[in-house]
Amino acid sequence: MLRSVVDCTVSETAVMSTNPPIAFDDELRGLITNRLAMHDRLELPLEGRRHAAVTIMVTDSAIGADADDLYEFSDKEMGVIPGDTGGLDGRMTGVSGGASFVLCRRSAGLNTHASQWALPGGRLDAGETVVDAALRETWEEVGVQLEPSAVLGVLDDYATRSGYVMTPVVVWGGANVELEPNPDEVLAAYRIGLHELTRPDSPRFVDIPESDRPVVQVPLGGDLIHAPTGAVIVNFRWLCVDGRTSSDSRVVDFEQPVFAWG
Repeated sequence: MLRSVVDCTVSETAVMSTNPPIAFDDELRGLITNRLAMHDRLELPLEGRRHAAVTIMVTDSAIGADADDLYEFSDKEMGVIPGDTGGLDGRMTGVSGGASFVLCRRSAGLNTHASQWALPGGRLDAGETVVDAALRETWEEVGVQLEPSAVLGVLDDYATRSGYVMTPVVVWGGANVELEPNPDEVLAAYRIGLHELTRPDSPRFVDIPESDRPVVQVPLGGDLIHAPTGAVIVNFRWLCVDGRTSSDSRVVDFEQPVFAWG
């Protein structure tokens, strides 16, 4: 069972979850490591697709440290989101506290998936393993250099509509990590408390006419995180946070919204 943080000061401007933050400690690291070690991982064939790795970096964060998010969410960006977007403003505030993971908003000037949510990651270079690529991309995108000993395990593969097989690598970032986003790739990097993943309204699913598969949405702050990133986050939550079995944690059939297909 995950231990909650109870001895913390709450900022008046912070938007609090109904769930208490989860303690960032060795007990949590051991729990996640053991659950990943027992995981019957789903590995997908490339079948002409390119291979990419993404990183779920577990670190700590202070409650209320994310009270301000200056990102301007446009009507155009809101308009492509399927389902109910009432009350959303695109800002990622009120989600920090305790054990967290790092989520990035991609730079607006990128050729593909500009301004969308993503985990640190990218395509494997020739001769790289998924661990090599995940650690390299974490350094290149958010300025955190980790050793292979920081790797806790690997989640299920997820095939994207844009032609990739994405392999998520879970790493232990440690305490007091300084994030230095690379402006060429990352507009901003956020620490999201793991407790925010266990909200009663998360995940949620909507239908789209372009597919018979459900589109997954993970409500965080004032926005919704969609697949592929949203699918990886749900897999991590169900397996590593909730302690579900491998077969009860699969996300391979979760659909992406049309704006993420390109």
